Amino acid sequence: MNFDFSDDQEQLRDAVRKWVEKAYTFERRRAAVDAGGFDRAAYGELADIGLCGLYVPEADGGTGFGPVEGMVVMEELGRGLVLEPLAQALIAGALLSGYGSEAARTSWLSQLASGESVLVLAYQEAQTRYRLGAGSTVAQASADGWRLNGGKCVLPVADRADAFIVPAQLEGQTALFVVARDASGVSTQGYGTQDGSRAGSLVLRDAPATLLTRDGQTALEHGVDIGIAAACAEAVGVLDKTVALTAEYMNTRKQFGVSIASFQALRHRMADVKMQLELARSMSYYATLKLNEPAAQRRRALAQAKYQVGQSMRFIGQQAVQLHGGIGVTDEYIMSHYFKKLTQLEMSFGDSLHHLGEVSQRMQDTAGVFA
Repeated sequence: MNFDFSDDQEQLRDAVRKWVEKAYTFERRRAAVDAGGFDRAAYGELADIGLCGLYVPEADGGTGFGPVEGMVVMEELGRGLVLEPLAQALIAGALLSGYGSEAARTSWLSQLASGESVLVLAYQEAQTRYRLGAGSTVAQASADGWRLNGGKCVLPVADRADAFIVPAQLEGQTALFVVARDASGVSTQGYGTQDGSRAGSLVLRDAPATLLTRDGQTALEHGVDIGIAAACAEAVGVLDKTVALTAEYMNTRKQFGVSIASFQALRHRMADVKMQLELARSMSYYATLKLNEPAAQRRRALAQAKYQVGQSMRFIGQQAVQLHGGIGVTDEYIMSHYFKKLTQLEMSFGDSLHHLGEVSQRMQDTAGVFA
């Protein structure tokens, strides 16, 4: 089997890497953090490259790419610690194009692809934690469509987004709706997160909504799996850069007249770090390649990938900080920001403990040993 990337995929990687290196400097990122954790201009530049429409069909203004292209892009954005929530554009593009009603597609797909509108998935509630479903948010029919009542928490750029994809209870089942942020009855509260990005909460009080699909549970699970794959790919990019920064520091930092990279004990630790990096990379590839599989296989594979990548993030992040010493946790040095990003990614779309439970629940009686 050929695992090489195609020429188009390599060109896409090169375009994103060049944008990160030239346009998204550490100074620009710091300015975005100081301004609240979201740079609308930077998001627009991502759209100009065509990244916001990766999962949007060409007929609707997108590029019509698939999971592998999304993985390539997210790896490069991870290297640059890009704050803007492109993973949410991938999720929204897939849900709107794959499950959306004609009204939802017409209203939002082209705006999503062009970067004119930022759409985010608002699915978490305090009492549901990482479990998927509508929670306590409910939908009711109205004279002009649908009205939603409820609330969601920990959604990216909540007070800067233009619309939300919201799961809600409809006739005893989970359905997905699109709610505009400027609609009546919609209120948001934003805050900064530990990695410098932005999140917030959403409250809906008799808010008008457009029905996306009645088969909300199926669509929601698929959307979250796309988010998991994107988080894994982004983590690989962050880990790659973290390992490179650590190796560079060890080759320049000297003790007893020699670089600390020559110490055998530290070389052994770096070997373990490299092994965890490659484990994370292989599981990220595995997650991406499983995104178009039937739901049962896909859900188990994504949980397995997120668990292993989470373990790798924790190990590599902690080792990198220790090998750097005190400078590894200072705000002025970029290493600390990579560590914060790894810490936050480990908890995104379900932490390692949650996904270990998911893997356990989805194991067969024989665990595959005697199959």
